[in-house]
Amino acid sequence: MTHRRLIAGLGNPGRQYDQTRHNAGFWFLDALAKRHPLSLRAQKKCLGQADKVRMKDQDVVVLKPDTFMNDSGQALRAAADFYDIALDHVLVAYDDLDLPPGQVRLKLGGGHGGHNGLKSALAHLGGPGFWRLRIGIGHPGQREQVTPWVLGRANRADEQAIERAIERSLPAVEQWLGGHADRAMLELHSDAGA
Repeated sequence: MTHRRLIAGLGNPGRQYDQTRHNAGFWFLDALAKRHPLSLRAQKKCLGQADKVRMKDQDVVVLKPDTFMNDSGQALRAAADFYDIALDHVLVAYDDLDLPPGQVRLKLGGGHGGHNGLKSALAHLGGPGFWRLRIGIGHPGQREQVTPWVLGRANRADEQAIERAIERSLPAVEQWLGGHADRAMLELHSDAGA
């Protein structure tokens, strides 16, 4: 295995999904691309749009899967295999119902919490030992409302809170790349995000 890192954002491809809450992982990649010279382009071998860049003295593969959310793990596995990336060098950014808009958390391992993209990632990556960037989108309050909630667009206040959380996460991801995950978690988790 190399020491290369993989940063992936989860979402659904297609213009109709661009602004939905479920695409918060893609929003994160868009913000990352404004901070670093990324040129995501279709790569069949990765089942998505990808680019290789240097960030914080690390070789990084950035991936936006072209599979739909429920099959995200296929693209993650394809990219990790092709670029020979260890599971604990993978970071997956995704929308999280359990966090309010404006909060973002970094963690290593864990379950899927009902998130279909994470279910797929766990199944295809072979275990929970990858890093997660949890981007809060809030919960609609009732279980029956979850699907239209995640596939719907946030109101302007929530959208702005999500965008601010993503901006706060970018330096934390750079710290993670530099081997300072504990510091990154401390800074993100001590910030109320309000």
